[in-house]
Amino acid sequence: MGSRNLEMIFDRVGHFGRYQIFLYFICAFQNISCGIHYLASVFLSVSPQHTCRPPGNVSQVLFHDISGWMLEDIWSRFSIGREDHIIVQLQNGEVWELTNCRRFRRDDKSSLNYDYNGHKSSFPCLDGYIYDKSKWQSTVVTEWDLVCNREWFGRLIQPIFMFGVLLGAVIFGYLSDRAGRRLVLWSTSIGIFLFGVAAAFTYDYYSFMIARFLLAIAASGYLVVVFVYVTEFVGMKSRTWVSIHLHSFFAFGTMMVALTGYFVRTWWIYQIILSTVTVPFVLCCWMLPETPFWLLSEGKYEEAQKVINTMAKWNKTRSCKLSELSSLSCHGPAGNKPSEVEKHSLSDLFYDCNIGTRTLTVWLTWFTGCLGFYCFSLNSVNLGGNEYLNLFLMGLVEIPAYIFVCFGMDRVGRRSILIFSLISSAVASAVMMVIPKDYHVWFVVATMAGKFSIGAAIGLVYLYTAELYPTIVSWLLGLWPS
Repeated sequence: MGSRNLEMIFDRVGHFGRYQIFLYFICAFQNISCGIHYLASVFLSVSPQHTCRPPGNVSQVLFHDISGWMLEDIWSRFSIGREDHIIVQLQNGEVWELTNCRRFRRDDKSSLNYDYNGHKSSFPCLDGYIYDKSKWQSTVVTEWDLVCNREWFGRLIQPIFMFGVLLGAVIFGYLSDRAGRRLVLWSTSIGIFLFGVAAAFTYDYYSFMIARFLLAIAASGYLVVVFVYVTEFVGMKSRTWVSIHLHSFFAFGTMMVALTGYFVRTWWIYQIILSTVTVPFVLCCWMLPETPFWLLSEGKYEEAQKVINTMAKWNKTRSCKLSELSSLSCHGPAGNKPSEVEKHSLSDLFYDCNIGTRTLTVWLTWFTGCLGFYCFSLNSVNLGGNEYLNLFLMGLVEIPAYIFVCFGMDRVGRRSILIFSLISSAVASAVMMVIPKDYHVWFVVATMAGKFSIGAAIGLVYLYTAELYPTIVSWLLGLWPS
């Protein structure tokens, strides 16, 4: 059955009636969880100020001209840097100089002063580190001491997650065409919940990374397939707005990360709270039917007819029989066999020179858009000012970007808006490079403008890809979201 006949089904039963609205908000709600886990590492892997732990109980602390009894008294004046160090006197009289990654014992037990020209013995931080807990009680970094020579372990957290995103798009995009959209949505949603909670109860760095990697695979699988699921249930008259604003719920997830991070400062509690957002969807996902498009592509006409009848009943419209729209009727006479459904593979994306060029262009667009999108979002904590407000605004600015896309592309076309968005984000990035550090407000404004532009591009490229290629191979072009 061709795409024209499928659109005739929506003309009969409704393009976006009560049934589609019900399914849409169930699916879109789970997109919040995807946005949460994609950006959760912004606060999970915060590296606070730290210094070597002294080898004994401290009796007095000195930092420049500030003296106190506890190390916590001087964190407000301490800054991470090679030249900064803290002087502590132990109860046994020893004087130590503490830096971020080394500690030095003064051989002469002189008076406690900041300047010292005598001989010092250098030691590694064998007793661990002391962290500034004024903002975060604990993070993944403080939990497993991912600082100094172990700092690169912390820097791997997000890259490994994004590699899982890549695998999830490949694996579940393929499975959705073979086993159905509904089964993938069920399995990935359960995986998002289980692996999200498991990450909070991991006992070491490696088990944490494995849990996050599996979480990334599940979240990516859901994010790719749910877009296809929604577009196959919504008619052409409403498909543009519905598919674009599906990404608004991802933005809500980003804002939830900022709010949760502001109120919860212990990483494993923070992770558990964020993971529970997916519970309502897990409890409701059994109500999701398979899409008529996939059922028809597999020759399951009776099941497709039941879904269409249910859609018509909910929308209070008159149902239509598939046999009226196609000569391939499940109740047809003997010998009327459905034609075999054509299967597609990666090679179809390079069928000829024109299609191959188009494929490479779309892949490059995906890569550029996603690189900019996550760079703007993940870098929000480094903008200065309130990092929670910065991340919240990063999510909030996406919503008007999607509204702009919906209005703009129906007037000037998909390609024009996509080109404009990509160029605008590039200009914003260039402007950010020349803004002096003292102009904090202008730097934030330029960053928000860049996120608005790249958010518009990302929202549009999903729909653009789906309209350029058959649905059954569109997932192959979604390999670049990582």
